Amino acid sequence: MAIEAYNRTDVQLIKSATAPVMPATTRSIEELYNEAIDAMTPAERFGRSAAMFEWTREQIARQIIAERKRNGETTELGPHALKLMVGLRMYASDPLVCQWIERRLKHVSD
Repeated sequence: MAIEAYNRTDVQLIKSATAPVMPATTRSIEELYNEAIDAMTPAERFGRSAAMFEWTREQIARQIIAERKRNGETTELGPHALKLMVGLRMYASDPLVCQWIERRLKHVSD
């Protein structure tokens, strides 16, 4: 499905293969998003960040499980080992953290 966007100073028209041409307001989605974020309390912002972080960890865990299945690995990962493997992916750019996680993985019994 191809989407073509035409920017004009007063109206942005979005043409889609499945949707009729619809005029959009001159305010961008980013502006509306920023307003919604700015209206949140610190607790709401923290909760949103925590939820997004948790969602990311869950997605990485699913990737690890799927990759292990594709590679024919039959041993089940316990929850602690999976958590550490997720950490390896999330902190891959930090060699010290990765070394610590790898040491911990050697001693996981679950």
